[in-house]
Amino acid sequence: MKVLVTGAAGFIGMHTSQRLLERGDTVVGVDDMNDYYDVGLKRARLAVLERYPNFAFVHADIANRTAMGELATAHRDIRRIVNLAAQAGVRYSLVNPYAYSNANVEGMLVILEMARHLDRCEHLVYASSSSVYGTNKKLPFSVEDRVDNPISLYAATKKAGELMAHCYSHLYRIPTTGLRFFTVYGPWGRPDMAAWLFTKAILAGEPIHVFNHGDMRRDFTYIDDIVNGVLAVLDHPPADGGEGQPPYRLYNIGNHRSEALMHMIGLLEQALGRKATMIMEPMQPGDVKETYADIDAIQADLGFVPATTIEDGIPRFVDWYKRYHGIG
Repeated sequence: MKVLVTGAAGFIGMHTSQRLLERGDTVVGVDDMNDYYDVGLKRARLAVLERYPNFAFVHADIANRTAMGELATAHRDIRRIVNLAAQAGVRYSLVNPYAYSNANVEGMLVILEMARHLDRCEHLVYASSSSVYGTNKKLPFSVEDRVDNPISLYAATKKAGELMAHCYSHLYRIPTTGLRFFTVYGPWGRPDMAAWLFTKAILAGEPIHVFNHGDMRRDFTYIDDIVNGVLAVLDHPPADGGEGQPPYRLYNIGNHRSEALMHMIGLLEQALGRKATMIMEPMQPGDVKETYADIDAIQADLGFVPATTIEDGIPRFVDWYKRYHGIG
């Protein structure tokens, strides 16, 4: 089966593409290779995928209607789409808001239109975010909760993507499933995420900046568990229930364990054999104190069970980080 994966040179995109390739699918990977973070890391991820004969890469921005139209014409036999291309990061949305409307809103619309006009799109799976829960106080966060109070533009654009997908599922009966990811980490991760930032600083003997004076919790989810969830969802398109029940689903994908940030830092210190020097900072605009995923829906529907604790996952990330940077 031919699968389009957008953001293929990204963190989740690379791992998802690799798993699809290894099980025998043909993958068309799309990425604009932008410089939000080190392009060299993206090229290194892409080099892993290009070893597979059933992988084809297209250098394009998903918001570019002409480029994506040409891709659709060349690959009309695409049957499934995994849209992982996005402008990520809460704090960067305070600096460059237009990057978010371009990638997360316009880009999502282009992908939906592409799915509409392909010969047969069996399923469109797309990345949403736990950030959509905004100021919600009830924990754990459930997909049944209302998400009307985003506190970052990033979250607002992700919610917009969910709404657009629902519209296209209703109007055109395109099966769509949105995945609200919770703090993904692991090998080949993003340099703007805490695990990478803290590891880099500790190894360099530099201080780490700890927000809300360390009083934060996150549902840290290891990349292998995320990919297991993505593929399970991809292989099970939502059913069309007729009037009022479009083929549309939303799931949380998390570890279902809300961990203290200070515990994660302690695990990094243990894995690195060094103590961190910490600068305690106030809460940052757009950030939330705690995330915690209710995964009952994806467990009931697909049997998803996360398998990797941060006690196991953090040392694996550190080992990969050292290998990637040639640290003995």
